[in-house]
Amino acid sequence: MNDRTPMMAQPMRPPTAGRVGACLGFFVLGAVAAVAGALVQPGWFPGGLLLALAGEAGAVLGGSLVLRGRAGGVAAAAGWMLAIVLLTASRPEGDFLFAAGSGSYLFLLGGIAVAVICATLAPGRQPDGAPARLAK
Repeated sequence: MNDRTPMMAQPMRPPTAGRVGACLGFFVLGAVAAVAGALVQPGWFPGGLLLALAGEAGAVLGGSLVLRGRAGGVAAAAGWMLAIVLLTASRPEGDFLFAAGSGSYLFLLGGIAVAVICATLAPGRQPDGAPARLAK
């Protein structure tokens, strides 16, 4: 293929097995960050909430930076959101993990906002090679 062909004009290739495995790993990391954040945030209210949201942001941004694209961040965000949905479901015994307080709502809504912000603002895929300058 021509080296001067723009990245968007090249045909898409299926992801490698390593990239798929890394995305699955970041999905699990996002779920673990959600469970850990759900347990930490009510314990130390202002600090635990900030720690839980910072952990989620680290998982999402870390996934994007490691895979050099948004796929890792989206995988971590999807794992976080799936775990939160499963944790908010009521059980037949009447037990629940999230109380009806402001801290839980801040964790849920703030976590969704952090996931969306970090997954969309992460650097996108860049082509390998020398940087190009116009008028050359």
